[in-house]
Amino acid sequence: MVKVQIDSAQTKVAFDENLQVTSDTSAPGKTKKELGDEYGMKKVSEIGKEWNEQIEELENWMIGKTVEEIKSMPVKERDESHKAVPDVPELTSLVTITVEDYLAVVEEAYEKAVEIPEGASKLGLGNVISIAESVGYSMVDDKETLPTAQVDHTIAATAFDDDGKVVATIIDVVQTKVKYDKEGKLLSDKTAEFKSKKELGDEYGMKKLSEIGKEWYEQIEELEKWMVGKTVEEIKSMPVKERDEHHKAVPDVPELTSLVTITVEDYLEAVAKSYDNAE
Repeated sequence: MVKVQIDSAQTKVAFDENLQVTSDTSAPGKTKKELGDEYGMKKVSEIGKEWNEQIEELENWMIGKTVEEIKSMPVKERDESHKAVPDVPELTSLVTITVEDYLAVVEEAYEKAVEIPEGASKLGLGNVISIAESVGYSMVDDKETLPTAQVDHTIAATAFDDDGKVVATIIDVVQTKVKYDKEGKLLSDKTAEFKSKKELGDEYGMKKLSEIGKEWYEQIEELEKWMVGKTVEEIKSMPVKERDEHHKAVPDVPELTSLVTITVEDYLEAVAKSYDNAE
């Protein structure tokens, strides 16, 4: 392991007694690293450290180790909410959070790793989180809409060169939907593993509706290619057009006309954020 960045988002959507969304659906969500001290772990931590401080210590511990060594980290149960806390002397006074998901995601990152072209000097992770598609219960013209908490989490991992130009980027989205019935009873399986749009592949189902006959992962890969060699300012300045009310920012550049018809504003923002976080 040469470099690693780990983050987590704990996004909540609140409903009232009438099953109407009370959260501000226009407010951007924040990851735990973005929240920093606002996350509030420090005041209840037995070691007086916030989540972002603890995860950075875990990241530092991983540097120089193989995935097998990371996976084999000894862990212990601290309490019923913390089943896998690091049990290594170097982290005893530094990390008391449960780490099994963080170890697992590093392993998955290794399995999906791609070779980065020469010239990369910095790597950054950008997140854009929205709950704008969450809806409350309604009955209009005999059409029933059940309450749904929806979180759209866009992630961009981007490598930049010394001039701030994109050498390579990987963009993905997890579109998590949690559904309830009209009485507020949970319908979704809380134990189910949610897949990202890239992981879903053809199963996502865009190709059959696409006017250019391309699935989401095929379109995002074309957008990723277009970004290579460009600065964040050039990427953010991409001309866009409104295709319909659900697609307000479709690329309006000749190179992508027949390749990308999805709305891209969150993807451009995530790459810009990855530049801000690049190290």
